[in-house]
Amino acid sequence: MAISRKVKNALNGASWVRRMFEEGEELKRIYGEENVYDFSLGNPNLEPPSSLKKALKDLAEHPITGMHRYMPNNGYSETRKAIAEYLKEESGLPFNEKHVVMTVGAAGGLNVILKALLDEGDEVIVPYPYFMEFKSYIENFGGEIRLVETNHDFSLNLSEIEKAIQAKTKAILINSPNNPTGVVYDHACIEKLGDLLKKKSKELGKNLHLITDEAYRRIVFDQIHLPIVFRFYPHTIRVTSHSKDLSLPGERIGYVAVSPLCEDVDEMMAAIVFANRTLGFVNAPALMQRLVAPLQRNSVNVREYEEKRDLFYHALTSFGYEVVKPQGAFYLFPKAPIEDDVALVKELQSKRILTVPGRGFGKPGHFRIAYAVDKKVIEGSLPGFKEVAEKYRV
Repeated sequence: MAISRKVKNALNGASWVRRMFEEGEELKRIYGEENVYDFSLGNPNLEPPSSLKKALKDLAEHPITGMHRYMPNNGYSETRKAIAEYLKEESGLPFNEKHVVMTVGAAGGLNVILKALLDEGDEVIVPYPYFMEFKSYIENFGGEIRLVETNHDFSLNLSEIEKAIQAKTKAILINSPNNPTGVVYDHACIEKLGDLLKKKSKELGKNLHLITDEAYRRIVFDQIHLPIVFRFYPHTIRVTSHSKDLSLPGERIGYVAVSPLCEDVDEMMAAIVFANRTLGFVNAPALMQRLVAPLQRNSVNVREYEEKRDLFYHALTSFGYEVVKPQGAFYLFPKAPIEDDVALVKELQSKRILTVPGRGFGKPGHFRIAYAVDKKVIEGSLPGFKEVAEKYRV
């Protein structure tokens, strides 16, 4: 066998998201793209804000000497300063540029953090349903994922998290707004989580780390204010990207920020920079670093995603589907009207509707809808969703 057993096993359980996306490409070839309703991939369909386009044009017309060369492994100083100023304003904590490392998107950032943190056999607690790539990222560095169930509304189940914390626990990884549910963990929940981690850190005689994947941080609805996790726990590490807020998923630009209140923060930053280099990321894209530096308070028009959420949510619930109303991101995670979520997804596929079974996120019996699509795609799919609901007498 030419490839490793570990990779072979991973290939056999390859991402349901990609699998459905690829099946969708075949359906589009047969029926035409306009006749297929593809909700498989969370690929932002909004264009980047005009402020970014203007900055790109200005940089092209007035290039900076040496702007495509290598830079320090943690990223351009001016970019990290701009982000640190934003974090300082947002959190009230004494952030500066040394607390920020520019990364190749949030995925690159998570791998860098986990390489810096994990020893063989260390456990990372992850609430589910969850983005399945987390498991691979953790296992890349000899760690083990420890899944804990969430509440019925997909909020954090703190008692389950407390039971899961043991001697091997190194970190807790949360994702809010959440993929696949769209749920936001509120202030009260994050405050209690912070208190729990302080208590357990003291009991274990070591600092547990709280890793927050905030790739959808700016995509929140209903005038909700996302809690600033840094304020509630000193050993917090944020990883994020501009894939969603600036609609730049293909540019792979993000950052890691470590709380200035974290003990041994200098050693932590040195480890993250080392991991960034030795994993082969080396530098986040130079051009993108320059472009996003002044745009930390900018975003696409989130109201467009909110309107799509409202359209979809009200339609599906009127058909009888059971859905927790998302508060952010651009996903719905309805309960399947039959026990077999794969069979349900196949039935929807017969209506040329592409969704992803919940087992692809560790939660069978549900299915994910990614609604970062044109409104007409949602509208065109609704009769099919209704027919399936009627077939199973939802």
